[in-house]
Amino acid sequence: MQTNNAIDDGLIIAGTIYRSRLLVGSGKYTDLAQTREATIASGADIITVAIRRVNIGQDPAAPNLLDAVPPSQFTILPNTAGCYNAKDAVYTLQLARELLNGHKLVKLEVLGDEKTLFPNMPETLKAAEILVADGFDVMVYCSDDPIQAKMLEQIGCVAIMPLASLIGSGMGILNPWNLSLIIEQSKVPVIVDAGVGTASDAAIAMELGCDGVLMNTAIAGARDPIRMAQAMKLGVQAGRLAYLAGRIAKRFAASPSSPMAGRVA
Repeated sequence: MQTNNAIDDGLIIAGTIYRSRLLVGSGKYTDLAQTREATIASGADIITVAIRRVNIGQDPAAPNLLDAVPPSQFTILPNTAGCYNAKDAVYTLQLARELLNGHKLVKLEVLGDEKTLFPNMPETLKAAEILVADGFDVMVYCSDDPIQAKMLEQIGCVAIMPLASLIGSGMGILNPWNLSLIIEQSKVPVIVDAGVGTASDAAIAMELGCDGVLMNTAIAGARDPIRMAQAMKLGVQAGRLAYLAGRIAKRFAASPSSPMAGRVA
């Protein structure tokens, strides 16, 4: 019997197929050993790295993240966490390209303030234009505004990454309607970024039709990060399978599981 299997349903970003639709971060773990163990448990192919905070070769004397999660095994996704303007974000990713031997796939995020970590969309749009023109494949963290998401796609970003709720909040998806509008209009992958707290949040994002989910705090901040990484892996897979299967319509009347016709008295 043939079945649709989420494991065989690849995520395509900038022409490359990834087996996993779960993307994970590399921060907030107790050490690099735990980072590696959780990343493996998650089944993720892509691991995002904050270039301004994590050593991937900037400091030859310090522990190097790439020794724990080598580019031969994972796709390293440099990001601009900690940048608050387009100039700093562009410079950070140009540095990452040098450190990673011409690596093109990057995650752009330009923050508005330190309290909410909400995206600064004017600066994000400005940085996206510069980076795309410079040959980068840009995955972009953004607000859940369908108009701004469309603008980023028109600039040439290869994935749109709207927040579900504030970074690290664990509040889950607060505005599924906006996410649905973005998914409906987008011709590039839509990946929920920020706010996921547990596996059911990840499953809901995938059931809505998102192409993937990126998370860090939900795993690294859990009481048992390794188990949570496994739970997130299964949550993403379950949500994708449910989306492909197609849920039943919601209705206000009961519908018996067994047919009434031909029943025994």
